[in-house]
Parts: sequence; structure tokens; C-alpha cells
Amino acid sequence: MTLRTPIQPRSKLPDVGTTIFTVIGQLSAEHNAINLSQGAPNFDCDPALVAGVHRAMQAGHNQYASMTGLASLKERIADKIASLYGTQYDPASEVLVTASASEGLYSAISGLVHAGDEVIYFEPSFDSYAPIVRLQGATPVAIKLTVPDFAVNWDEVRAAITSRTRMIIVNTPHNPSGQVCSAEDLAQLAAITRNTDIIILSDEVYEHVVFDDVPHHGMATHPGLAERSVIVSSFGKTYHVTGWRVGYCVAPAQLMDEICKIHQFLMFSADTPMQYAFAEHMADPQTWLSLAAFYQRKRDLLVNLLADSPFRLLPSAGSFFLLADYSHFSDERDSEMVKRLIVDYGVATIPLSAFYTDGTDNKLIRLSFAKDEATLRAGAQALCRVKPR
Repeated sequence: MTLRTPIQPRSKLPDVGTTIFTVIGQLSAEHNAINLSQGAPNFDCDPALVAGVHRAMQAGHNQYASMTGLASLKERIADKIASLYGTQYDPASEVLVTASASEGLYSAISGLVHAGDEVIYFEPSFDSYAPIVRLQGATPVAIKLTVPDFAVNWDEVRAAITSRTRMIIVNTPHNPSGQVCSAEDLAQLAAITRNTDIIILSDEVYEHVVFDDVPHHGMATHPGLAERSVIVSSFGKTYHVTGWRVGYCVAPAQLMDEICKIHQFLMFSADTPMQYAFAEHMADPQTWLSLAAFYQRKRDLLVNLLADSPFRLLPSAGSFFLLADYSHFSDERDSEMVKRLIVDYGVATIPLSAFYTDGTDNKLIRLSFAKDEATLRAGAQALCRVKPR
């Protein structure tokens, strides 16, 4: 029995309710489906990282950390970025440790976007961007990536910019398509935003998961973009600890000042013991430099296992994901295909339409390869049995 209230709330997000992700989760649980849907690893992190958290707790590091983060961790972050991408951030004023990358995204948008502003972003997209923008009284402006290569049409971006455009949100490597920005993409973005007050919010949580020896073209690799960008990343994605909810963002000090104003009232500070452990763990650069090869092996394994399946796989250049096309053997909506895969074959995936505000259906489903080998083999075996309808 639920508690009744006389209050009639006025929703700020009246069209947000039960999503396909919830439906899939419930249906998957009912059918004990193999999980190729969730973008979270099902394997353990490095035991040394857990030991580091334990040591921090035993040493008494269990109270609030500094609002912007542990100084030693911020120094590690700044050193890593300078080494990899060539931009030097001041750990004291330009690095913020957040309670998850999601909190970093929220703090950046809330701190820098105002009522009446417009924010350009690209669909298919991570599902939180547009709602966060709307919560500020601003307008999200979706531009669809081209299919099947999921590239940005920069002429469309130019046409979408108005006097109210305050921010452009970029995600590379991209969830859900697995595509990455190129050096040419960055050059186009720099040209479009030059001599404007447009901020770039760059979601780079998969920055270390870029394949085939291609470098990560993040905003910190381009001086003209770094000076107008807020870059968000994730310890959870890098170190297989998505449940620890610790991330970070970097930005020029004037932008970071506004982000911190939101962060201090939203979370104040991220979890203290985890910060000590991450600072210790980052002493070894191989903890992130080895990540691309680790996930590339998983990508390649799943691709090889699905060679005899009815699905056509799209290339994945980065992230935890690849897309599978079924348009040649079924005209089902992707949401119905996903449900059929769970009920009839016992394997859970995600419909690409869930990443579009208008439910665009390209007959594509998303597969996650951030799984152990047994799960990938079992999931692929199930997908290889799929029959046309």
C-alpha cells in the first residue's frame, strides 16, 4: 500500500517516465537473460584498487575531502592530461573531482547554461543531456548523426547556431555508436566556435577505450578548443568500478569557478577513500594505457563470435559498444526486436531508438562487450540462433 498525498506536484520533466531501459531490465530479470545490454563491466577491478580503498579507510580518511577534490589526485589528473594531450591544467583551479561523471555533466550544464539559452547536442545520445538542459529553462537542440557512419554533418551544426546558442555537447568515443571524433572534426568545431561565446561540453568518459592504434582526439588535444571546453571523464569507466561513482572534469579557471558553485551545493565532495585509492593507483600510467588493448580484445572476440549470426555489425572505433543491424532480415521495430531476443533467445540488448528523443528506428541494436569471456560467448551463441521473422 502506498502513502497518499494531498499534494499535486508540478513536474519539471512531465514527459519523463518509465524508460525502455527499465522495461528491458525487468524483462531480462524475468527471463534470466544474458546481459549484453548494460554498459558496465561484469568482472572485478584490480584487487590493488580495492586494497587502496581499504587502506584509506583504515587510515581514517573517512570524512569530507576538499570540495574540489584531493590535491594529490588532482595533480595526477593534470599530469596525465598534460602527458597524453599536451594541455596543462592548474590542479588548484582547473581540476574538479566529481561524484560521478554524471554529476560533472550536471554541474557543468547547470553552472554555465541559463534560461533561454540553446544547447546543441547530437543524437543518438546519452539520455541525460537533454533533460539536464531543460531543467535550466534552456532548449536542447538535437542534430542527428548520419547513419550508418554516425558522423557529424558540420553544415547542419553551422545552420543550427543562433544568437542564443550557449553550448555544444560532444561525446567521444560515442555512446551508443562506438564512433570517435577525428582531427578534422575538431578542426571543424574550432572553426565554428571561433570568436563566439559558445562553450564545448565534451563527454570523454571512454577516453582510454579507443581502438586500432588511433589516438583519442579529445578537446585537450586542440588548444583552440581546450580554452573553451569543459571535459568530463570517469574513473568508473577506466578502472571497472562504475558503482563507486567518482569522475572528474577539467576546464579553464573562469568556467570552473561557475561549475564549482553548483558542485559545492550538489555534492560538496566526492567519496574520500576512493580518491586516495585512485591517486595511488594512477602512479602507474599502465593502469590507463593498457585499457584500449584490453577492450579491443573483447570487441574482436564478440565480432568473431558473431561472424555466423544473421546480424550485420557496424564498426566500433571506441567505447564499450558496437551496433548490430537486422534490417535485412526483419522489419520489426528495434524495441520489439530487443524484447523478442530476451523472451525467445535469452539475451538482452538495447534498442538504438532509446537514444533518440523522437524514437528514430534505424533497425539497430546496441551490444556491450564490457563483459567477461563466458558472457560474451553465451550471448553470441544466443544471437547466432536468431531466426528471421
